[in-house]
Amino acid sequence: MKTTQSLSDTKKTLFSVRQLTTVGMLTAVICVLGPFALNIPISPVPISLGTLGIYLAVSILGMRSGTLSVAIYILLGFAGVPVFVNFTSGAGKLFGPTGGYIIGYILMALICGFFIDKWDGRFIVNFLGMVLGTAICYLFGTIWLALQMSLTFPQALAEGVLPYIPFDLVKLLLALILGSQVRKRLKKAGLI
Repeated sequence: MKTTQSLSDTKKTLFSVRQLTTVGMLTAVICVLGPFALNIPISPVPISLGTLGIYLAVSILGMRSGTLSVAIYILLGFAGVPVFVNFTSGAGKLFGPTGGYIIGYILMALICGFFIDKWDGRFIVNFLGMVLGTAICYLFGTIWLALQMSLTFPQALAEGVLPYIPFDLVKLLLALILGSQVRKRLKKAGLI
């Protein structure tokens, strides 16, 4: 006769308490960095530190937990917590000209995190995955910006993407270097 096991033993949880804690911590990092931005006169899209937070979250947590962290950040901003650029929040921000980039963060996190999980510790492959994820976010945001501001795709690309590529590459590299070190330590400690 089989012994009865408790429900907690028989059911697999989606996230452990430790994983949820790390998700919460990385969400907090995104929320702290997200409001800080530099507005530039040639574009309605500011240079934001929020993407640095997102790159850090996915490079540390991988696809599933990193994407959850980004989704929580977006939901907090949508609910009215001032975590978006320049301490803004709300549905108006998500549905405004730059909302496509914010929503695109989820796609970016999924793609970047997939590469981190699949090829953990392989810097060049991880870098290429992060670039691909960023390009998808750029694409989604550019289409949204073009529709919202009645711009052609090349105009929206010139205003919403081209000025930001060097800054995003620096943030991406910084996050990969820092994130890989933190990820190793968290794995060793059994936190992820």
